[in-house]
Amino acid sequence: MSAHKHVLNTPQTLVVDSLKGLVALNPNIKLDEAQRVIYRPTGAEPRVTLLSGGGSGHEPAHAGFVGPGLLDAAICGNIFASPNVAQIRRGIDLVSSPKGSLVVVMNYTGDALHFGLAAEQYRAGGKGDVRVVMVGDDVAVGKVQGSIVGRRGLAGTILVYKLASALSDKGGDLDECEKLARYACTRLGTLGIGLDHCHVPGTKSGESHLGENEFELGMGIHNESGTSKHALGTTAELVDQMLSKIVDTTDTDRSFVPFQNDGSDEVVLLVNGLGAVSELEMGGIVNEANKWLAGKKIKVRRIMSGAFMTSLSMPGFSLTLLLLPRSGDKDGYSSDQILSLLDAPASAPGWKYYAATEPGVVSEEKEAVAHAQAAKEVDLAPLDSNAFLAAITRACHALIEAEPELTKQDQIAGDGDAGLTLEAGAKGILNAIKDGKIKGQNVIEDVGVIAEVVEEDMGGTSGALYSIFFAGLGRSLREAATSGSKSTTPEVWAKAASDAQETLYKYTRARPPSRTLVDPLDAFTASLPSKGLSSAADDAYAAAEKTKELVAKAGRGAYVNQEDLKKREVPDPGAWGVWRILDGLRGYEAKK
Repeated sequence: MSAHKHVLNTPQTLVVDSLKGLVALNPNIKLDEAQRVIYRPTGAEPRVTLLSGGGSGHEPAHAGFVGPGLLDAAICGNIFASPNVAQIRRGIDLVSSPKGSLVVVMNYTGDALHFGLAAEQYRAGGKGDVRVVMVGDDVAVGKVQGSIVGRRGLAGTILVYKLASALSDKGGDLDECEKLARYACTRLGTLGIGLDHCHVPGTKSGESHLGENEFELGMGIHNESGTSKHALGTTAELVDQMLSKIVDTTDTDRSFVPFQNDGSDEVVLLVNGLGAVSELEMGGIVNEANKWLAGKKIKVRRIMSGAFMTSLSMPGFSLTLLLLPRSGDKDGYSSDQILSLLDAPASAPGWKYYAATEPGVVSEEKEAVAHAQAAKEVDLAPLDSNAFLAAITRACHALIEAEPELTKQDQIAGDGDAGLTLEAGAKGILNAIKDGKIKGQNVIEDVGVIAEVVEEDMGGTSGALYSIFFAGLGRSLREAATSGSKSTTPEVWAKAASDAQETLYKYTRARPPSRTLVDPLDAFTASLPSKGLSSAADDAYAAAEKTKELVAKAGRGAYVNQEDLKKREVPDPGAWGVWRILDGLRGYEAKK
């Protein structure tokens, strides 16, 4: 969708239409349509109520966070515009509490004036106590430049009111909730980047002021320009630029958060999408941020990721770090206390899942050790190790030699890649033998390696089918070993082949005769117990040859002209590939 196209009735009704949809989605909340206030009815037990709000266009912030454990009310202005004083007073009235109310909003001039005035008027009227906390977590603008207006409020605002609301639920009074909120503000650093500006519905489309490979560092959430432009690099490079500025304490003008950078820092990481960054990309950002922090010996206690505070459909994201208290800090809070409040139950459409525990990383070395240990739990030796490896090698060379004819067949009956696909798998297996990964000493382990190689090197449908077959073959061989078999007798191989075919049938609807690879495979497994390998291979050849006459019911051939296929008398290349493998195995006649 082009950046200036939107799905709406009219720009004028968009905010209210959206709020009505939110109420339909969440029946536990209500809407005061006239004043555009989303709220939840207060419970019988008085508690400090939490409010937030601001301009619309940042969804799910803030209306999407009205719910248990989060906000009691959100007051919504027009897109990127603060709500007026009357709206805010109405919001306070709807959720007023004998224990008072705490308003947590982002530090922008309009919000500061309107929310502040509404709170003052409310208190002056003797209706109750209302406090306002302005969150400024942006680190893009230095202290000198922002000396009057202060830091902008960004995604860290969500964490502030989550903590304060959880404390209220635990019985905290207004003083305690306000104190915690202000403390959290001093521990927050956020920096955003934008690949372009967003478009506000109902306004004229503007021209991008960023080049195709440029981004803006320090971009705001109201289409404000960033502090600098840079060439767009990799995710790792972006994350490095952003987090370096958040944790840096050497630049006194931009050092807002008291990091020690001595290995003792612990943080909560919030990765926030600004509206048009895919979930696929967000996962990559989380990965790089987590790695970067680990590399700087900053311990990540929690990771949160998602669209928490957007800028309509801006292509960009922000990174937020909440620096947790250290042991011995004099502020009266502990790391575990802050985390317990953050982890406290919360329910609202905008609240994203996150694991209420530290991120875990299993090293590749540990995984390899675990895999090796699992593979060596049981052994099943071939009767003749050299003959076993020789048979596999012959089968692979047979496929490589057959590549031209398989490719030619598939150019007629399919998409032309069958020969190259099978050749890639065969070469991968030969390399595994050469590298000592397939040793010919434990067939369970060797078949497992073959399954992995064909999956990785062949790819596509063929790779999946062969990998499933070999996985089923390995499972059956393992069962034979655990049942007492010490070596691979003809009976063990016959049963394993039959079991592998049944495993394959779980995931493909093709059944003989279907003009697919299952035709020779079925003929082979049916004949193997009584006829032995060579004769079973002969039956597989006959079935593969028969596919020249068949109407394709599955696989690549089902999509081409069937009459033309019959006239060309071309066997199914997948079936022919199975026959060539089995033909190569001839000579491996295991003796009892």
